[in-house]
Amino acid sequence: MEAVAMGTRARIQKFGRFLSGMVMPNIGAFIAWGLITAMFIPTGWLPNPRLSELVGPMILYLLPLLIGFTGGRMVWNIRGGVVGAVATMGVIVGADIPMFLGAMIMGPIGGILIKKFDEAVEPHVPVGFEMLVNNFSAGIIGGLLAILSLVTINPAVVAITVVLQAGVDVIVSAGLLPLTSIFIEPGKILFLNNAINHGILGPLGAAQVQNLGQSIYFLLETNPGPGLGILLAYFFFSKGGVKDSTPGSVIIHFFGGIHEIYFPYVLMNPALILAVIAGGMSGVLVFVILGAGAVATPSPGSIIALMAVAPRGGHIAILAGITISTAVSFFVAMPFVRSFTRRQIDGGKTLDEARNQMKAIKGLGAVRKIVFACDAGMGSSAMGANRLKKKLKAAGLDVAVEHASVDDIPQDAQLVISHVNLTERARAAAPQARHFSITNFVNAPEYDDIVKELAGQAQEPATV
Repeated sequence: MEAVAMGTRARIQKFGRFLSGMVMPNIGAFIAWGLITAMFIPTGWLPNPRLSELVGPMILYLLPLLIGFTGGRMVWNIRGGVVGAVATMGVIVGADIPMFLGAMIMGPIGGILIKKFDEAVEPHVPVGFEMLVNNFSAGIIGGLLAILSLVTINPAVVAITVVLQAGVDVIVSAGLLPLTSIFIEPGKILFLNNAINHGILGPLGAAQVQNLGQSIYFLLETNPGPGLGILLAYFFFSKGGVKDSTPGSVIIHFFGGIHEIYFPYVLMNPALILAVIAGGMSGVLVFVILGAGAVATPSPGSIIALMAVAPRGGHIAILAGITISTAVSFFVAMPFVRSFTRRQIDGGKTLDEARNQMKAIKGLGAVRKIVFACDAGMGSSAMGANRLKKKLKAAGLDVAVEHASVDDIPQDAQLVISHVNLTERARAAAPQARHFSITNFVNAPEYDDIVKELAGQAQEPATV
């Protein structure tokens, strides 16, 4: 039963990472739209009818297309991105609401279909016809998906969005919005924060901004108050390594907007979930009473970002909600932290254990994606990828293996294999990954070493 629960949690986290992965690279575009909205709409800081004409096209076309492109690219590099964007256009046309949900559906679908086509057809394409097949296949598949999404996906997503909006409106009208913290705050601790913020609340908030000029939904998950209260409680009432680590964590959390920094402090004392829920609920209640809202998603959830996307005259309401949520979280956490500290001999060791647990929850350290890189991303790298796939399959290892151009390596690649002459370019394109240099893509002895190392990692027990 426990194994099933862990597997379900892992799948939910993977899905959440994928959703946030489509939105996070485009946050700059969202902020650009939010700033233009805050500045130039009729209720903005500098109302300007001409410049406010940017607001509608950006929210209806630019942002969904960027999400669709990113979703397709995550699946199958640039080709997947292009097909995903074309497919997304079909779901956008004719809709008078931001089609973020449609983009999150059609972008990956476009990437998956072109990937399946390439994998099936690529080995059989005659030499010299690769570009012809690639261009026409992307055009035909993208065009068909655009038609399909316009006819079928568009009305379905509109209906779903209307139902979701109606449900949220009922919650708001009933004065129950603070109760959402019961789900949001524990979800954040399980690293579903980005999925909740960008996958659910973001699209709802963007739709509300069009009518009201601001949205409270942008503040529900991004409020740094609950986490700040937890950190302050540890600072005042803990000892040793935990106490020493909190000042830096406060700065990173509150000013840097990296909320994950406080998650280990909750994980090592799970009773503190009650504190973050109480802090979140009190903050949302204040937001509702004072009519607080933001014009765009404050990402990351920093006080600086929150102030930047606050509407004209809305800063005090946001600050009040953050202050109250911090105070409530602090006072609720205080007895739990005191009791916990008395039970611990070495708090620093406990924090280290919680950080290891955090890594286990996120699945850090496990290699999930290997990328072969060559100049074009189609020839030798494809052969090497197929070769390693067979070896991994024979070893019973489930690891994604892809091939890409050396200048277009996916940013989520964890291990990159390239020819020795291309390794420096590969390092520049993917500095976050581990790199292997080989001289023969077909029969490289390094493949066996990689399989042996991955097999050893798979057998190591997780540290919790």
